[in-house]
Amino acid sequence: MSLATSATQPLSDAATSTHRTVTWRLMPLLLVCYLFAHLDRINIGFAKMQMGADLQFSDTVYGFGAGLFFIAYAMFGVPSNIALDRIGPRRWIALLMVVWGTLSTSMLLINSAEGFYALRFLLGVAEAGFFPGILVYLNRWYPASRRAQVTALFAIAVPLAGVIGGPLSGGILQGFHDVGGLRGWQWMFLIEGAPVVLLGLLVLKVLPDNFESVSWLSNEQKNQLRNQLASEEQRKSILSFGAILRNPQVWLLVGIYCAVMLAVNTLAFWMPTLIHSSGIGSDGKVGLLSALPYLAGCGFMIACGRSSDRRRERRWHLSVPLLMSALGIAVAGLLPGDPFMVIGGLVIAGMGASAALPMFWQLPPAFLSNSTQAAGIALISSLGSIASFLTPNLIGWMRDTTHNASLALYVLATLIVAGAFLVLRTPAAIVNPH
Repeated sequence: MSLATSATQPLSDAATSTHRTVTWRLMPLLLVCYLFAHLDRINIGFAKMQMGADLQFSDTVYGFGAGLFFIAYAMFGVPSNIALDRIGPRRWIALLMVVWGTLSTSMLLINSAEGFYALRFLLGVAEAGFFPGILVYLNRWYPASRRAQVTALFAIAVPLAGVIGGPLSGGILQGFHDVGGLRGWQWMFLIEGAPVVLLGLLVLKVLPDNFESVSWLSNEQKNQLRNQLASEEQRKSILSFGAILRNPQVWLLVGIYCAVMLAVNTLAFWMPTLIHSSGIGSDGKVGLLSALPYLAGCGFMIACGRSSDRRRERRWHLSVPLLMSALGIAVAGLLPGDPFMVIGGLVIAGMGASAALPMFWQLPPAFLSNSTQAAGIALISSLGSIASFLTPNLIGWMRDTTHNASLALYVLATLIVAGAFLVLRTPAAIVNPH
């Protein structure tokens, strides 16, 4: 063995040990928190099956209300992430969770379109800083060479929420219908919203603000993390808030993230309705079948993250999942009355969308310095959420107008393909880890 090899092997082993320790300490809690965050986003899709009939909401009303969440998300993402930097991740994330858990539970009280709109908007305000805030938080614990698999592990909460949330939401809708004077959709908001408040209090108690403050890392491990992260800072090109707005790569990333959000939210908001419209009448069966695309997505996104870190390649590991999402969404629109075609297409789309989300978030830290990550990531996340507003509105309006969602699905698939090609415009020398 050469001297170079013998010198780097202990360092690699030490880095792996530190990585493993940090992951076991942080990820279980963060994963559960994000699972409930995404469960809160997708349960509106299941509630629609009963709530729309009970409150006489058209698809257009539902689509606009579902999308209002993302208007608020876009407006308050940057201020929320700046507050996270000033107040500290532990206290700010805990506060956000307590507020959004309370608002989510309050959804059971809505009895008008105006109340639906107001609560969805306020929910978007409360959740605006959670996901981008956690991304900034993770980037300050992990070097770039570890982030794809770590972000995939965290973001597995998205498909996992579908795996758990589909059968759970469908079961609540069917099993709790008219129990205690509440409709099934009201019970669903109560059962899935209230635990978030308790999780927020747990975050306040146990989540560390940074690696410098913990006792479970040795001084050597802290030095190792400090040195790895400091060496990466020297390669960053965006060093101020003004540079965020002026840099064309940031706006390219916004365009790509719009495509990712189109893929993710087509499934989140409309998958139960698309499955139901294909001829599956039972709410329970719709819930179970809705879990299949997310179940396939769980394994694919973890494999994609590991492959990306191992090969030190980012662009194709994002572009290919986006193309899969577009293909699956288009297939689901070909024969909307055929459950096999619809579910088959949604499985392909679910795999692609699940992998695309964590893979996208490997790109911004390649440009953004530590001091600009909070604002930069929040800006990209916020502006990308415009696509999240577009998705439910476009499909809802199209279904009300033509009584068919196929044309809207084709339009969304085309936009996602455009996003996949934009990925290849990013410079490989910068976005691929060194």
